[in-house]
Amino acid sequence: MGTVTTGLLLALALALSVAGICYGLALYRREARLPPDIAVALEVGSTRITVVGSAVDRAGMRYAPLVLRLMGEKRVAKVRRRIDQAGNPGGLTVDRYAARRAVYGFLGFGGALVMLLRSQYLLALLLVAFGLFWNEVGIWAAIRQRKDTIERTLPDFLDVLAVVVSAGLGFRQALDRVADKYEGPWADELRITLRQLDMGVSRREAFEELRRRNDSEQVAQFVTALQQGEELGSPIVDTLIQIADDMRRTDAQNARRRAARAVPKATMVVTTFMVPATMILLVAGFFLGSGTDFGSLMGD
Repeated sequence: MGTVTTGLLLALALALSVAGICYGLALYRREARLPPDIAVALEVGSTRITVVGSAVDRAGMRYAPLVLRLMGEKRVAKVRRRIDQAGNPGGLTVDRYAARRAVYGFLGFGGALVMLLRSQYLLALLLVAFGLFWNEVGIWAAIRQRKDTIERTLPDFLDVLAVVVSAGLGFRQALDRVADKYEGPWADELRITLRQLDMGVSRREAFEELRRRNDSEQVAQFVTALQQGEELGSPIVDTLIQIADDMRRTDAQNARRRAARAVPKATMVVTTFMVPATMILLVAGFFLGSGTDFGSLMGD
């Protein structure tokens, strides 16, 4: 009887062991599903550049859903579009944006309350502005820098693309070949477009998405010219060369406009600050060099 009981226990233990091993293998092969806040928190920092940015994201991640609800769907969609235009700097996402809004808002308004209690009204106003706009300033700067880089890169890219297409490659293959040789935001945008094409997105829709992600007149001009050339059946090489020439001409005109606007600004600075300061120095030097006794003039 004891032998039978021992055999049954061993068989049960063996069956449980086999079941445990199978369940462990199933868990190993199955992708772990973490709670959304923990998943995003773990993802935070993997692409962050600074330790401070990662700490801010982690501190505010639990409040991100509340911030997103307060923002509303339209505001969230607008922020998402601006983050796309900025190129997701430092791995920025909508969730991270909301987390930073929570942290900066707490620091800004909390510090402003302390300053108001101490009657430091100017510092309170600056802290409120920090809480409201510091996140926006970073996105605005990234958008501006990314736009300038793309517009500076695009004409040369089109020249190289025209040469590769004229060598006999199709437009899709030439675009892939040239994009691999470039680095920077424009190459990243093209890789996104190429991946969309690989996933079955139509060429028109993929390039319309490229236009939407970039708030640039030159990118819009590039997409429009490609679509018009495709509709009219004009040679793609001639279209690319024409686009590059038009962009360089536009860049030259914009440079002349910036130079023309800089002259009045420089004149205003000279007239407002430098001329009065120079006059004060001249008058002070004249009186100091004349040896005038200012005490006698004041009746002392």
